[in-house]
Amino acid sequence: MKLVMFSPMAQELERGWPGRVDGDHVVQLAAQTLQSFFSGGGSAREHAAYPIDEVVFRAPVLHPPSIRLFDETGDFAFANPAAIIAGGQPVPRPPGVDDVVPVDRMAAIVDADGRIGGFTPMIEWVAPELAGAKARDFALSLGPVVTTPDEHTPAGIDWERIVAYAAAGTRLYPGDILAV
Repeated sequence: MKLVMFSPMAQELERGWPGRVDGDHVVQLAAQTLQSFFSGGGSAREHAAYPIDEVVFRAPVLHPPSIRLFDETGDFAFANPAAIIAGGQPVPRPPGVDDVVPVDRMAAIVDADGRIGGFTPMIEWVAPELAGAKARDFALSLGPVVTTPDEHTPAGIDWERIVAYAAAGTRLYPGDILAV
C-alpha cells in the first residue's frame, strides 16, 4: 500500500490528512496523521477520494518522536525532528549560507509494534559552511509517499538489524524515523 499525507489544493491545511494512493486518486483515511494510522494497527475507515493532480503532498510524518540517521559503520546520530519538510518543497537555508548539499537516504517509519510500518525517501540537507552539528540541523526532506513493507522493502539493507539496534535498551514509538 502507498500512503501519503495530503490536502486538496483548494484547502490550505498545514498538516493535511492521511491517505492511500489508489491509481490516480488519493483516498482519505479516518486517522489524524500517519503516526496515528500506524498506532491504530495500520488500518482505518476510508472517506472521500481526490484526484491525485488536485492534491498537495505533505511530509508523511511532520513531528516524529525521534530521527536516527545511520552511517556506514552501522551506528547512528540523532537528527532534529523539527527540521522535517515535505519532499519536493523548497529547502530553507540557514542565515549566511550560500549552498546546501543533498544526501539521499531511505527512511523507515516505525509502527505501533516497534516494527517498520513503511519506507519513504529522505534527503538530509547539509550546509558545509557551518561547523559541527549545525551543518545538518536545518532541513530533512521526507516523502511524500510511504510504501508499506508488503508492497516493497528496499533491498541491500538489513532492516531487522537496524530496528533491533535502534530499539536496544529503549523503546521505539510510532512515527520514529530510522534512515540509512
